[in-house]
Amino acid sequence: MSKFVDKLQRASKSPATTIGFHPSIAESRDPAILLIAGLSGTQAKEAKMVAEANADAGLMLGEEPSGKVVKQMVESMGDVPLGVLVKDINEQKINELADSGCDFVVFDIRAAATVLRAEKLGKFLAIEPSLDQGLVRAINSLEVDGVFVGVPGGDSMITVERLLVYRRFVELLEKPIIAALPASVTKAELRSLWQAGICGVVTSSTQSAAALTEVRKMISDLPRGPRSRRAKAGVALPHYDVDVAGEEDEEQENI
Repeated sequence: MSKFVDKLQRASKSPATTIGFHPSIAESRDPAILLIAGLSGTQAKEAKMVAEANADAGLMLGEEPSGKVVKQMVESMGDVPLGVLVKDINEQKINELADSGCDFVVFDIRAAATVLRAEKLGKFLAIEPSLDQGLVRAINSLEVDGVFVGVPGGDSMITVERLLVYRRFVELLEKPIIAALPASVTKAELRSLWQAGICGVVTSSTQSAAALTEVRKMISDLPRGPRSRRAKAGVALPHYDVDVAGEEDEEQENI
């Protein structure tokens, strides 16, 4: 299995509900939100930057790289999984990326359906916030491991409208959602994304090492308690099977 998919599944897993008025959340060493560092794939120092920031994964966002370039980046990244944003995808390209050590791919709805049958790589669908809600709901039937929403660095801030879109997507989708971050982000904005049910964030490929490290610090400061529908506080009451019809008949006989 893809190492990044494994991390994401752990981060997005809903804990079992416990009896009594207690938050249904389990202690975990995993971060509240996964951090995916956007990379251009053209600079060797990017791999060092990802390692120093303790990012959960890297994602090559620039021009579609060759298998040779991907292999070099994978070797430089060490244990950190590397993904590639792909446009023109076919079975040959999928095999080339897998053989190069690529961990997962991100593609949009115009990609060839061949990519859905890939078994060697993690698969993520990239969608725009404006995508029709009917199509968003239909994503649940696709063999993908999660959904990326938006373009990293594309917005100057996280708006109320964007948060509403994320919350709606969380309600519609049964798959983990990764949100694109603007060029700069605040601790309050990250907390809002966490509360909306976002499982991961991806930064712009122009992000500096210092900025990436700061995002990681802000994520580490996020609470680990209940949030949205992925970790709700709940109460489970015992259920007793009662033969209501039998009791009514007995009462009528005694009248």
